[in-house]
Amino acid sequence: MPVIDVHAHVGRWQFHLTGGDADDNLRQMDRYGIDLQLVSASEAVVFDAVAGNRALRTALATRPRLLGYAVVNPNRIDDSAADLRRCLDTGRFVGAKIHTHYPGRAPGSAQLAEAFDLVADAGVPLLLHTWGREVELLPDLVSARPGLRVIMGHAGGDAWREAAHAAAACDRLYLEHCRTVTDAGRIAYARAAGVPITRFLFGTDATLVDPALALGVLRDAGLTPGERERVLWRNATELFQLPVL
Repeated sequence: MPVIDVHAHVGRWQFHLTGGDADDNLRQMDRYGIDLQLVSASEAVVFDAVAGNRALRTALATRPRLLGYAVVNPNRIDDSAADLRRCLDTGRFVGAKIHTHYPGRAPGSAQLAEAFDLVADAGVPLLLHTWGREVELLPDLVSARPGLRVIMGHAGGDAWREAAHAAAACDRLYLEHCRTVTDAGRIAYARAAGVPITRFLFGTDATLVDPALALGVLRDAGLTPGERERVLWRNATELFQLPVL
């Protein structure tokens, strides 16, 4: 069965010693049987979105198993608008990524609303770092923008229950459950809350987090073979309009 990881990064983090370049991603993918990985540049997330996206464009040019998210900085929306177009024009980027903590802009802020508008106009899925009860604002924010489809990265983190109910309330919100704390029952809770299996995606947070954690969470979720197929790859191919592996 193919595996598509929709939440990963290229580069090193300031608080983590592993990871470095895109070849580290490929080696880890081989170890865990991941066929395709959607990545953002750690440099773009934590420091300089434009420079990090530029470096990622170079890395993706020769690595067909990696596809990119262009990081959008809500604090520099004009720069990000031009840069998002540059990235998408390469054909190697399939979505946008927004981190809320590093730029200090949470759902409900004017800056994040403008960034949402930008991504909605671009017509690509958005991977949004979510952590906390601000996820309760997302159904209204997404519903107000018909072109916007949002993957809740980390499925709300410690607010995974609130994230489940948010996803149940809006058919363009998706759940992706990578997290270092593997609370039991998160996927089952979201299913019971009314989130259809077609809106769950598999992500690992590699290379920051070892993919074994996310694979273990999925193994323990009690899914049928058909449901596992949906989460591991089929939903991603439909959302990102990818070729079937």
